[in-house]
Amino acid sequence: MTERLTNRREFLEEVGLVVYHVAVITLSAGVASALPNAANFVAQSAIENNKVAVIAVEVAVAILLIAGINGLCRTMKNQRLAEMATYAGLKYVFPANGTLTRTQMDQVLTRQARAKNLMIIGSTGYHTFVKPEGHLHTRIWKSLESKIMLLNPYSEGARIRASALLDSAVTPEALGEEIEQSIELCKRLKAGQKSVRLKLYSDPPHVKLAILGDFIWLQHYHTGLDVHTMPEYVFEQNQNDYGLYTLFYQYFTRRWESPEIPEYDLDTDELVYRESNGTELRREQFPKRSGNSPQDLCPAIPLTDGALQDR
Repeated sequence: MTERLTNRREFLEEVGLVVYHVAVITLSAGVASALPNAANFVAQSAIENNKVAVIAVEVAVAILLIAGINGLCRTMKNQRLAEMATYAGLKYVFPANGTLTRTQMDQVLTRQARAKNLMIIGSTGYHTFVKPEGHLHTRIWKSLESKIMLLNPYSEGARIRASALLDSAVTPEALGEEIEQSIELCKRLKAGQKSVRLKLYSDPPHVKLAILGDFIWLQHYHTGLDVHTMPEYVFEQNQNDYGLYTLFYQYFTRRWESPEIPEYDLDTDELVYRESNGTELRREQFPKRSGNSPQDLCPAIPLTDGALQDR
């Protein structure tokens, strides 16, 4: 039934397109045929005796009418799309990473620099805020409070995510090493008097999400594709409740408050499970894959107050 309706709709659209072009050509012919009478005051004999000129004028008018009507339709369509984007709270769309895209993203992030709190959901966080070229690397060092949720490298979700990617270099072990580096960076942030909380979830990642004040940056973890090949969307909070900013903000809040997701104790390297009211239930030791120190993992970031202010 659905396929039949789709075919009927496509057929009607094709018929409408044919009727549209016939109407434009008929209109242009009518305008062109009326031109000799309108031009009698200027060059009556020249136009009436020159059929080639009349045909040329007819073709030119048809082209101008088609171009003008198409431009008007395109403008109206773009206006409707812009209105829908505004209605949904969509502020920017960035395609897959490129030189120009990265520059544009940096400019947007610079304008959002006043956001002092940062909330992140990601897979490993390594390419987002650990690597110096990560677009939240500077932001996380400037934020006063950070709430971060990453994938537990020992969970079934990590194995599923690694096996789904076509890149053979992406293994649960590789994901675990990147997550450990993100953990070590969180420890350094805490040592620098930053308020940092980290939680590790166990299901496969669905979205890469960062909340910076009134803006939410979003990417989709597509099955079999690296997240860096996916477009990035920026949603802005507006005065209306129907924008998607509220939806994604609530998604983060519910995930963060879920008792099924343990918090990582950055002092004891333990996973802390709590009830919904915050009461601690139990602790589990988090195994470490490497013995690297934070300085070995992040040598480019000196642990000084001055460095924190500069970054």
